[in-house]
Amino acid sequence: MTGEREDLSGLLAGNKAAWDSFVARFAGLILAAVRRVVGSDGIDVEDIAQDVFVRLCKNDFRLLRQYDPTRAGLSTWLTIVSRSVAHDTLRRRRPQTQTIDVTPEAAFAVEPSITEKVKIPDGLLSPRQQLVLTMLYERDMEVAEIAAMLSIDAQTVRSTHHKAMLKLRAHFGEKP
Repeated sequence: MTGEREDLSGLLAGNKAAWDSFVARFAGLILAAVRRVVGSDGIDVEDIAQDVFVRLCKNDFRLLRQYDPTRAGLSTWLTIVSRSVAHDTLRRRRPQTQTIDVTPEAAFAVEPSITEKVKIPDGLLSPRQQLVLTMLYERDMEVAEIAAMLSIDAQTVRSTHHKAMLKLRAHFGEKP
């Protein structure tokens, strides 16, 4: 690790010889990491590897300065960066899907569902839990609206909802 720190300090200082040595040392590793991600998709692996090097030195080596030798070895870190760049490239080159404007409206049709009200046994939920569920599901109110109406914190509404749902799942046999 000490050698890697020394290599990087010269590199980050702008030493051309250090950069040339860095490229010579890690080009094969970066190419291999990119090749593993790209496979045989007909994408130029060398172009993506070049993009990795560009990202490493862009903005005064900002990405390379983020390397933390206490978290991973330089080879491991460079492999992860290389794979991320390769995945980004593949995502950018993936053909775009149809936009919503050209998709027929019938494709979005949803079968109407029959909703029936579930009878909750008396005493299963506290009055506040029943009120929160009624406001959320029957009145379609937002958490912030309920909190304001009941003069309580929004997190209390979410917590009350969560506890009520746990009780209902336990009662009706659904595992949480």
